Amino acid sequence: MTAADTKPGSNPAGKMPLSDVQLAEIAVLHGLAVEGGSVVAHLEGGALKFLSRLHFIDPERRYMVVASSEDAAANAALLAVTRVHFRAEVGEWCIEFTAADPEPIVHGGAAAIRLRYPETIASRRRRAFERASVPAEPPLRCIASAEGVLYFEANIFDISLGGIGILQAGPNIALEAGMVLKGCRIECLGREPLRVDLEVRHAGPAALADGGPAQRAGCRFLNLSPASMDQIELIAKIIGKKV
Repeated sequence: MTAADTKPGSNPAGKMPLSDVQLAEIAVLHGLAVEGGSVVAHLEGGALKFLSRLHFIDPERRYMVVASSEDAAANAALLAVTRVHFRAEVGEWCIEFTAADPEPIVHGGAAAIRLRYPETIASRRRRAFERASVPAEPPLRCIASAEGVLYFEANIFDISLGGIGILQAGPNIALEAGMVLKGCRIECLGREPLRVDLEVRHAGPAALADGGPAQRAGCRFLNLSPASMDQIELIAKIIGKKV
């Protein structure tokens, strides 16, 4: 079967039928590939930025291809992870997707990277969330679990309605893009803990002020209730300064 035999978003043999929402999101992704749209992934805790273009989407939804970036270090960092979270902006729309198992290939005579077809695809209108940086004292902490079993504590260094940045000292859990942390607890001195679900957007090694090992990660909130949004806005207003 060739690319011409299958329309984007069709249902290859063995796959479950897609919902209208899934079909719409897949159509957006295929449109981005046709236009050669720019995609970005933040790696190593945000220290490296992989900036490239989406070259090809397999019509049978098995794999995708992005061009190698001009930054060799960013290419190496992307190839070293098992999953990566990409973001693209088209006009007022933001497209985000997570793909796994990157490997180097040659596509159209140029260096490229092939990944599995995105595990998740989401498109939404961009919203400008103001971030608030968090001072070391009083601390704002996140108590989280990975895969529902292992627990860890981390300091929060910035917060917005979009998500939080965390720093885990002496990390005992390796965080990866796409990992979902269920039932996390945000603790703010003098306030009731706030329970939220988080998705890791990017993560990587970092160092504490004393040189000790740490892990830095950016996470986004999932399915925030109106009440939780109000609490986050209040926390940011009380303890943070806008950045």
